[in-house]
Amino acid sequence: MERIPTDQLSREELVGLIDRLFDALERSERRNAELEQRIEDQARRIEELEKRNPTPRLDEAYSMNAEERRQTEASGKKHKQKSKRRGRISTDEKLALATLDEDIWPKSFKRAECQLRYSRPVWRIVKGQAVLVAYHIYAGPDGRVPPIPGVPPRGEFGREIIVSLAYQHYIFGLSLDQVLGEFSFFWNLNLRKSQADAMLNRLAKEWLPEFDALCQLLAVSAVVYADETSWSIHSVWAFLSEKARLTIFGCHKDGETLAVLLKKETFAGILVSDDAAVYEGFSQAQKCWAHLIRKAIKLTLLKPNRPRYRGFLDSLLGIYRRAKAIAADKRLGEAGRRARVQSLVDAICECTGDRFADPRRPNDDVEHDFINLTHEIVRLLGNEELFTFVIHTEVDGTNNESERTLRPPAQDRHTGQTNKTARGCRRRTIITSVLDSLRVHLPKLTLHTVLAEIESWYRSGISCFRRMVNTLKLPPPQLPPNVHSPLELLVPVPSAS
Repeated sequence: MERIPTDQLSREELVGLIDRLFDALERSERRNAELEQRIEDQARRIEELEKRNPTPRLDEAYSMNAEERRQTEASGKKHKQKSKRRGRISTDEKLALATLDEDIWPKSFKRAECQLRYSRPVWRIVKGQAVLVAYHIYAGPDGRVPPIPGVPPRGEFGREIIVSLAYQHYIFGLSLDQVLGEFSFFWNLNLRKSQADAMLNRLAKEWLPEFDALCQLLAVSAVVYADETSWSIHSVWAFLSEKARLTIFGCHKDGETLAVLLKKETFAGILVSDDAAVYEGFSQAQKCWAHLIRKAIKLTLLKPNRPRYRGFLDSLLGIYRRAKAIAADKRLGEAGRRARVQSLVDAICECTGDRFADPRRPNDDVEHDFINLTHEIVRLLGNEELFTFVIHTEVDGTNNESERTLRPPAQDRHTGQTNKTARGCRRRTIITSVLDSLRVHLPKLTLHTVLAEIESWYRSGISCFRRMVNTLKLPPPQLPPNVHSPLELLVPVPSAS
């Protein structure tokens, strides 16, 4: 607004201008008074809260150990924790504590023909209690030393202890402290956390070839169920098939990671998954009906007053039930099932046609989600990824099994039991995948059957997984130079870790 000099204003105009300025000044004073009152109120509330909780909130820890660390860092000296242990117990001291002795010699010779080579103390579970056994190892006349049955080479614990530790920690999801507490309560076996950690590290190292064999078997499986979820380090990915069950912890959720296990150009099986973009491009696929139905259910819950959403959900459920009935009809062959798929296709077109062809823009976000869902269903129908399970009866219409596999890892995120390093992810990946895959190859998964199977691996020098790889005459995996295992590509370990 152009400013007019006051000497050009009349008396009436000057009086009006002064009145307006006075009004503006009064409004400013009232506003300042209101703000000052609010400041006083807030200050009074803060004072009342401080009286209720006079202790100031600190971001730093204020325990005795934390204060000692701060003083040590301030002085520049390195703080060395005092070990509670009195030092490493010698083998002779352990042998003196043993309550059971057992001689081991080659069964092809008599005991008198063999010569004592060494003795080793090993913790075993005997009649439900931990017992320190002194094994006396005899070498035969040919100089050969037999292994201790059920004990890893140079191991101090039986495989029943190691496998129980791995199964309860990684399959049941118990923390190491909880597992060691159970060992102490049930078996009277007192282990240190460092001992448990060393056992798991060794087990993962021993089972790495078995994991590599499982990767080869997964690539030639007839049906693979896949799903993923977030993890403390990147993601955790589950791949389940009739030959292998792999759970990859700490991997990236991208096409490069997927290509390590399932190459789209060579995988001839059927992939069952959700509609994530990373799963696009496989020659045969089945998209999860549970995901589609859940999206339709969400629409009815958000807008229960719109009957078209309820009608769409009922139609979708009816189509899926019809598809399940056709797939389960033993009277039909593959040709008969293919013929009946056309009626399901027509029902999908009728169910989605009105909204798919409607050019009107959505009124709100819920309607927009409804449009996206109809377009998604039509796209999957065009890609022939909705009714694969009807034609191939060995396929399920959902990937619920892989979702259930990832449920315990997802719960671990809330309890703080996720891995914090790539090496921990690798260890968990190997042990979990091998133990889970034994479900496929054993008639019943129990500690007894697992130990018997693993013991046969060490006797024959080959596991059931690698034996299947040899039977199928699978070529070794194509890996880049200086890469010895697919795990190095799935979960790379930073050089600094």
